[in-house]
Amino acid sequence: MFEYLVNLPRRWKKVIVALADTALIVVALFLALSLRAGKDFTLISMVESWPFLLMLVVLAPFVASAMSVGNIKLSTFDNQGVLKLATFASALTIVSVTVNLTTKVNVPSTVPVIFGFVFFLLSSLARLSVNMVLDLYRNQIHNARPVAVYGGGAAGLQLIAALRQSEDINPVAIVDDNSSMHGVVISGLAVRNPSDLAQMVESGKIEGVLLAMPSVPRDRMRKIVANLRHLNCEIKMLPAVTELVSSSGILESLKPIALNDLLGRASVDLEIPGIAKTYAGRSVLISGAGGSIGSELCRQIIKTNPHRLVLLERSELALYNIDREIRSLARPDNLEIVTVLGSVCDRRLVDDLFAKQEIEIVLHAAAYKHVPLVEDNKLEGLRNNVIGTKVLADAALEGKIERFILISTDKAVRPTNIMGATKRLSEMVVQDLQTRSPFTKFSIVRFGNVLGSSGSVIPLFQQQIANGGPITLTHSEVSRYFISLQESVRLVLLAGSFSTGGDIFALSMGKPIRIYDLARRLIELSGLSVRDSNNPTGDIEIAITGMRPGEKLNEAEMTGENALPTPHEMILRTQESYLSELELAAALKELGRAIESGEAAAAQKLIERWVEGYHKVDVNGVSQSIDHSSGIAGS
Repeated sequence: MFEYLVNLPRRWKKVIVALADTALIVVALFLALSLRAGKDFTLISMVESWPFLLMLVVLAPFVASAMSVGNIKLSTFDNQGVLKLATFASALTIVSVTVNLTTKVNVPSTVPVIFGFVFFLLSSLARLSVNMVLDLYRNQIHNARPVAVYGGGAAGLQLIAALRQSEDINPVAIVDDNSSMHGVVISGLAVRNPSDLAQMVESGKIEGVLLAMPSVPRDRMRKIVANLRHLNCEIKMLPAVTELVSSSGILESLKPIALNDLLGRASVDLEIPGIAKTYAGRSVLISGAGGSIGSELCRQIIKTNPHRLVLLERSELALYNIDREIRSLARPDNLEIVTVLGSVCDRRLVDDLFAKQEIEIVLHAAAYKHVPLVEDNKLEGLRNNVIGTKVLADAALEGKIERFILISTDKAVRPTNIMGATKRLSEMVVQDLQTRSPFTKFSIVRFGNVLGSSGSVIPLFQQQIANGGPITLTHSEVSRYFISLQESVRLVLLAGSFSTGGDIFALSMGKPIRIYDLARRLIELSGLSVRDSNNPTGDIEIAITGMRPGEKLNEAEMTGENALPTPHEMILRTQESYLSELELAAALKELGRAIESGEAAAAQKLIERWVEGYHKVDVNGVSQSIDHSSGIAGS
């Protein structure tokens, strides 16, 4: 029966509410007469007042319609609804006073005032009661998850109002750091101390915490999130106010905690004066435009107002997706977007592209980056990463473009895998060309693992958690340097803006993070617990699978002792030795023969000979020495 009433059309619900208000008018008049008369009240006096009651019953629907009282939804009866109801009760009081003065009904003059006050109390209580019943019904039927809203400000109130329209989430409490608010009732919920959250989770009162503080400084948000990590529940947050305003709805804006908030260091300042003028009005080519790094480069480059943006990508789907996204973000009247489906290894395509599009700046992001896959496919990794860089950089040199920026990795420093070695060889190609470049400024940017990129462990861990585990980890002591996608891309753009030619830039990324700790944080922020010897009944296990070929326990520092400062305090310029022109030519000639003949073993020996610092590691992460004496390192 109750479900039938809930699912009635809106117009029939209005009729039921109107009938209920009519019944409350009768009850309110009865109580008003009894309160006025006291012990002298009798049912006869109530009957004698029937003309007065009849006039109220007849006129009340017209007053209610004029004030749109029927449009107050019971499921969202809040402060605005109470105010509208109070106005309606006041209007009925005025009507009842007018009826009493213009008719000969024997009703004491104070009765209409008492009637209006009583009617307001009864109608408010009735609506609040129905609202509570509706909440209970909705939560039981849809098994809504109880949550606490962290933040009692305007954003918190808006979130609670939105959640009460949801069938999946039920706000049951508000928590706030402001002690003066503790105990205050907001939107029907008592404000509690954040220290109460642990007990609320343990007792099952809540299953999640929603952070509703979009304007809070990042440092404070990081501390709040760190204090909530121990809770065995899911934590989500509203984004910054700018994102919130542009989103389709407040519920859609809720998102998981950003992992870069837990990196343990401040983010790189992304607002660098003067960076836009480097790219403004220029024709910019981005290779690998559909990848994680390339697509973020596209998003940030369009903010600098370039004249033309050329997207080079070998994946049709990736190119389609980034092209569609960029066209939706850019103003078509001031930006020309050119999409090119092809490989950086295609010299004819690259030469044609440079000539027709009048390229001035190249951001080279195209590369195979997945360590185990490149380890198993050495020749294709070398072809794409090394030969592709050579083709693109040669075209840039011959085309006399202004800037060429190679996006590299910390794995190029004393590499232990083929992927890192291919990137170091690519760096040496760029370094060599700079020695013969009278015009083009070649530079290299190294950074660590990018959170959330296609090759990052984060998406893998998230998928494994969604599948119920386990999270697979190669070694409990593996650690890596991490950087957010936005930070890494801005680093590339910064390098392009103040490069003098031949530079290798690296970001000072603080301390490395143990991957095991990162996996544990991700599990905890998903509202789950780690299953281990201390907690055998936990939700997600972290399984150690053993080191993979080419993997090392710890990444090397990207900067040496001779690192030099740059205009940005978190960016350093490092110096690396490299092959001479003759040595590099010999190395590339050998590499070409190995690739064309399909000789992976020959390619492996070439890397061991020419890539200084390259060494293998065993399954325990222990380095194995390699004789590099047959190669000559130049500077």
